[in-house]
Amino acid sequence: MTNLASILVDSAARDPRRPALKLGDRTVSYAELDDASARCAGYLRAHGVAPGDRVALMLPNVPEFAVGYYGILRAGAVVVPMNPLLKPREVDYFLEDSGARGILAWHTTEQAGVDRADGVSTAVTPDGFAALLAGYEPAAGLTERAGDDTAVILYTSGTTGQPKGAELTHDNLRRNVEVTRSTLLELGPDDVVFGALPLFHSFGQTVALNCAVAAGAGLALLPRFEAAQALEILVRERATIFAGVPTMYAALLAAAGDDEPDLSALRTCVSGGAALPVELLRRFEEKFGCVILEGYGLSETSPVASFNHPDRPRRPGTIGTPIDGVEMDVRTADGTPAATGEVGEIVIRGHNIMKGYWRRPEATAEAIVDGWFRTGDLGTRDADGYYRIVDRTKDLVIRGGFNVYPREVEEVLYEHPAVAEAAVLGTPHPTLGEEVVAVVALRPGASATPEELREHVKAQIAAYKYPRQVWIVPALPKGPTGKILKRSITVPPPAAG
Repeated sequence: MTNLASILVDSAARDPRRPALKLGDRTVSYAELDDASARCAGYLRAHGVAPGDRVALMLPNVPEFAVGYYGILRAGAVVVPMNPLLKPREVDYFLEDSGARGILAWHTTEQAGVDRADGVSTAVTPDGFAALLAGYEPAAGLTERAGDDTAVILYTSGTTGQPKGAELTHDNLRRNVEVTRSTLLELGPDDVVFGALPLFHSFGQTVALNCAVAAGAGLALLPRFEAAQALEILVRERATIFAGVPTMYAALLAAAGDDEPDLSALRTCVSGGAALPVELLRRFEEKFGCVILEGYGLSETSPVASFNHPDRPRRPGTIGTPIDGVEMDVRTADGTPAATGEVGEIVIRGHNIMKGYWRRPEATAEAIVDGWFRTGDLGTRDADGYYRIVDRTKDLVIRGGFNVYPREVEEVLYEHPAVAEAAVLGTPHPTLGEEVVAVVALRPGASATPEELREHVKAQIAAYKYPRQVWIVPALPKGPTGKILKRSITVPPPAAG
């Protein structure tokens, strides 16, 4: 019998009084979280939720997310995490596509969430949810589930078409948590993990919530990332682990400015979700005196697939080597293994690969070939087995027949002292096919002209690679995790010539 919720039950049994969750001045112990999630399971069962039913969870980073998450799992149901910022049209799609039996939604999304769901529909507020669950007996034990039963359906954003639901099993998630917690984060009960990543997303769910709970550690929550507030929490809670995406690291640096916040307790930072510019890594480590370990994964891989391991030489600019039980390779366009240093598509297989896309057998067959998951990411592997992401297949710019990898150009832009954020993309060109364009946000108080930035890049890379246009904007569009959304950036096409 396997049920992912057992990580909570086990930690609560070991040390029930230890703090599990903190939000502001509110603390939830492991005993309280265990009891509340058991009552949530009892509530769901009383309302007809059966093992295998899907239940949507549409909450920000508040303790009630964990109550609902583990409660749904304890009942044997499948968690369908949803961004609480979704609009009614998007909510309709998620609920209909997943066939959700009901929804637990944050009270500020009541109209968009609860009012649009059939079955079990609850508007969650801290006091109201606690009062509601108090009227139900805690569910006895955990509902038995097989290791290959679906535990969570994570909808991937994708770049085209409607989102697809990646089915992650109890074994997928539990094994990914065990390896990440023990060999990468080296988490113990005395650690404090800072939970700024959205818990409805795979990165925050595994690396923050589930790893912290499995270790019996504390999780300090922030409902929505704001850099100055994040710094306050890191200092106040003496956080030892921080997990974030590159834009969060840039924002923390900007928020600190010339101040020297006391982050002496911070032992390890991990970065994922997008490539971390080497210059940004260097500046952050120099400022705060901690080590950043860059890793890689996708919703379909539970998500962790590779990492710069703490017990091996670290190579900034790489995503490290595969984690225990996972294999990676680089394949050429015809599916054959690429040579060392040759660019190809990264493929992955192992205990972390999803069961498939929910009710999409054709998409599953296209994504998983002979057991290997095709990531759509372009990368290389060096002679020592370290992988490096070059770019997304869809982000590749082909200018006049030459391949331009935007990440290479972005790395050079980040080396300019005025640059805070950068995105390089291709825009249609009448004679070259595509032209290279850069969109840049500057650091607070800094100044630079488009011409200056263009010449900075031009001096350091081949002539066909540098951006002919540089657009300076107040900020770049970002997704719920803070990842820069290139598909949301529009720039005027260049003139012929």
